Amino acid sequence: MTNDPTKQTIPAKGKHKPRGEVAKSTRTRWRVLALVLVHVAVLAHVMHWWSTGTSISPVEPSEAYETIAYGTVNAGFLLLVFLILSTAIFGRFFCGWACHLVAYQDFCASLLARFGLRPKPVRSRLLVWVPVLAAIDIFVLPALQRFLGDGGASWSLTWATTTDSLWQTFPGWAMALATLFVDGFLVVWFFGSKGFCSYGCPYGALFGVAQKVAPGRIRVDDNCEGCGHCTAVCTSNVEVHREVAKFGFVVDSACMRCMDCVSVCPKGALSFGFGAPEAAPKKAAAPAPRKPQRTYDFTWPEELAMALVFAASVYALRNLYGAVPFLLAIGLATIAALTAIVLARLLREKSLTFQHYALRADGKLTKPGLVALVFAPLYLLFVAHSGFVNYHQRQGVHWTEATAQEVPGSPAFTSAIAQATRHLTFVADWSLVATAEVHNRLGQLLAHTEDRAAAIGHLERALEIDAQNASAHIALANLLLLEDQRQDAASHLLDALAVRPGEPRAANALLSLLLRDGTLREDATARLALLPATFDQGGALQTEALVRLAEAQTIALDFNAALANLDRALTQNLAHPTALRALQIILQRAPDNAQAKALANRVQGK
Repeated sequence: MTNDPTKQTIPAKGKHKPRGEVAKSTRTRWRVLALVLVHVAVLAHVMHWWSTGTSISPVEPSEAYETIAYGTVNAGFLLLVFLILSTAIFGRFFCGWACHLVAYQDFCASLLARFGLRPKPVRSRLLVWVPVLAAIDIFVLPALQRFLGDGGASWSLTWATTTDSLWQTFPGWAMALATLFVDGFLVVWFFGSKGFCSYGCPYGALFGVAQKVAPGRIRVDDNCEGCGHCTAVCTSNVEVHREVAKFGFVVDSACMRCMDCVSVCPKGALSFGFGAPEAAPKKAAAPAPRKPQRTYDFTWPEELAMALVFAASVYALRNLYGAVPFLLAIGLATIAALTAIVLARLLREKSLTFQHYALRADGKLTKPGLVALVFAPLYLLFVAHSGFVNYHQRQGVHWTEATAQEVPGSPAFTSAIAQATRHLTFVADWSLVATAEVHNRLGQLLAHTEDRAAAIGHLERALEIDAQNASAHIALANLLLLEDQRQDAASHLLDALAVRPGEPRAANALLSLLLRDGTLREDATARLALLPATFDQGGALQTEALVRLAEAQTIALDFNAALANLDRALTQNLAHPTALRALQIILQRAPDNAQAKALANRVQGK
């Protein structure tokens, strides 16, 4: 912090001032080209998957948790291993030349610079550990849960470098764009260049450790005059001129090998290389000077307060409304932590400057200060509200899962239903965004009570939000059957099968209904006949749709049509158990059917 107690600034440390005019880096355009090519490769990957239905599994390091926890070797794991090994030799070239989030952060910094805004790096003692904790959360905790026995799949080494569901583990487009905006842009405005790399990136934590042993470094020779041009252009906030003077090369693990410092050195004294530096570190005359202390922007009480606000914010925001991904929650939580301290100082200090804006001067609020005084509490209030909602959401899920462990109708079961309903009702009443998951859970919980109308209302609300929620369709159909609304129930079961044709609950309920009520068969069969064409040719979902259609046609005694669809289904999957059972039923009802006999002989390999 500043030495003048009447003039508080965040960040406290001023921008490095080099000697003389600093040239522009000639490496920037090559980095831009490299990052553009990375995005072209990503687009090509997606387009290949869209056009063929299958492609390389997500080339994303976070996917490595599948390998660590379950033994599933995927492209993400292979990439992570390669990057760690290469970083341990060459340093963090990937971060500087191929990371998309670094590209967005650099773009944001350059965009702000066009308006004369150059955010200075905020320095915190505790938030710098966030990337380490994030890496533990992504890569270590899943493995611990697996090995401690969470009831999931057992660990088995398998090869899964291709996939037909590329987006399964990714957030939707809205959350993806929000993550890029928050982590790539907003965090830069609040924390300075490479803000997310310093205070949020879990992969950077791994690469930072690997880089400590890397023999490849930015080195200096005897031509160095200490002008500081290298530090002035470093977007990773490394004090290059000080480090090369003291050690002979750059030692800060934040260095991303972007080579800007090498490019702008007027004496050509910097280079990337291996081995001992060409210039020996400068030795000071005795007595040796004390190691300079790093400048931080916050007192220890403020650091502890930031850590608490950050932890609470991650709890509040992670998976909020079933949508907010982990990295977005981290970005929003770091902003909340810094916002809390800025607000506290704004209320306490007579003068305060944050980044480029004076918020309070001589005891008076400025216009930016008034804006901060309005929006900072609103944002923190939003985070607090989200925490309460997420708490009740998690408790509701916990008690819902507890009902599965109890005997239906028992006092413990009834108590669990009441607890889950209470928590989820709070979520439904106070959420800023209505979600199908909450209303679906409430509807299915209330179905076990006498309040059947409320249960139906919640399930209908869930389907208004998400018309493809198969679980809600099935639960609503079951309630409508209790009300003897067979046609509406059949319609919802068909809607469920249109989304998940292999869903056994929907299939069995529909078959039972068609057996009891012949008036529903014609319409049900007509709708089922449309399903196979909506799925990929030869895919598992199309096979299930063909089997559902064949089952309905069998009930309608249209054996020839049923056999034609079973023939297609068994061509795609000769061992499909439900298709084989349907074929057996036809053989029992029409033992002389030549088409059925021929299909049975083919299945048996005769």
